[in-house]
Amino acid sequence: MRAWERMAGVILALDVGAKRIGVATSDELGMLASPRAVIVRRSTQAALDEIVRLVQAEEATLVVVGLPISFDGQLHSQAQTVQRFAERLRKPLDALGVPLVYADETLSTVVAEERLRAAGVRRERMRERIDAMAAAVILEEYLEQQRRSAPDSLSDDAPDNRT
Repeated sequence: MRAWERMAGVILALDVGAKRIGVATSDELGMLASPRAVIVRRSTQAALDEIVRLVQAEEATLVVVGLPISFDGQLHSQAQTVQRFAERLRKPLDALGVPLVYADETLSTVVAEERLRAAGVRRERMRERIDAMAAAVILEEYLEQQRRSAPDSLSDDAPDNRT
């Protein structure tokens, strides 16, 4: 597989909260991240089932779960709760052949709120959109990190786009 092909396929990102889970998806080339949905957590199992349904519907090739790493670099109770949820999700994803990875979600909600405000979203509509937007921020940062860590796109195994 060539370096530029590794990211091909839809990536689904999650911003896991106690009451709501924000969902975002990438395009198939891994260039764009878009808010997709907000799952209201009526029960953990129902939320897991809905995520698996979305993974299948989107034909996702990877799931990225935002992990709230504290400013001191530690995984405190919120992060441990997210990890427990994600590890329960990992089992049905493994059965589908879809890997799960974690990504730092530090300040994703703050960035999401700033973006929604800049887009003119009224405060009363903010709650219903912020979780999906935060998932999109997590996914954007993950995709950018992958691009930065990928080998030079003009290496021998990549198509030559020079003119």
